[in-house]
Amino acid sequence: MAHRSVMDDAVHLSPPGREPVPVEGCTTCTGLAARREADRRAGDLSAVSDRNVEIRRHPHQEAAR
Repeated sequence: MAHRSVMDDAVHLSPPGREPVPVEGCTTCTGLAARREADRRAGDLSAVSDRNVEIRRHPHQEAAR
């Protein structure tokens, strides 16, 4: 009996969203944004993604509101 492999359907990914913008006056966000740019220059896109998550999740307690 011959065994035949069948490929799964193609995966459809949505385009990445825009990068989060650091909150003005927030030193944590400013630092994360600087690290994100250094990671990007180093070609570490996984770290760039990690910084984006950190900026999005940061509560911005240091920001002057």
